[in-house]
Amino acid sequence: MKISQTDLPGVLLIQPRVFADARGCFYESYNRSAFVEVGIDPHFVQSNVSESVRGVLRGLHYQWPSPQGKLVSVLAGEVYDVAVDIRRGSPHFGCWTAAILSAQNRRQLLIPEGFAHGFVTLSEHAVFAYQCTALYDRAADAGIRWNDGRIGIDWPVAQPLLSDKDANAPFLDEIPGERLPEYAA
Repeated sequence: MKISQTDLPGVLLIQPRVFADARGCFYESYNRSAFVEVGIDPHFVQSNVSESVRGVLRGLHYQWPSPQGKLVSVLAGEVYDVAVDIRRGSPHFGCWTAAILSAQNRRQLLIPEGFAHGFVTLSEHAVFAYQCTALYDRAADAGIRWNDGRIGIDWPVAQPLLSDKDANAPFLDEIPGERLPEYAA
């Protein structure tokens, strides 16, 4: 497993070791011992899968309180995956990083608690998997507008397909401080 730091401290790009031959391939999508060995120890309590067609944008989502860290990957297709630091007081507040995740490159993104997350589907169809460090909590469910100019994400799709919830999410500056996680140095 190869781990790379992204532009945002704590958001990690993970490349699992793949064993391939004429029959196909095998790789471990998660091995707690291997993660602990390199100083990462998330405790996953929920695993989710979503399917999307080309141009679907999901996000930017987060939970507060009851924040969720996520380990995300793509089982079929390709997505442009984004994490945004929304921790009040963080030196990186409002900054974002992105990676292309696909079934072919098998990369994963580890997104810690305190970050918003979203992705847009680049392929005709994508199956997106994510493991979460907290259970889904409807009362804590929150989002930020995907095209918030303050954040300035360079999405590769100009007119994404959005849910009503995502299309009408508030801008980061409209969210009261108590509805955002706090940075702990």
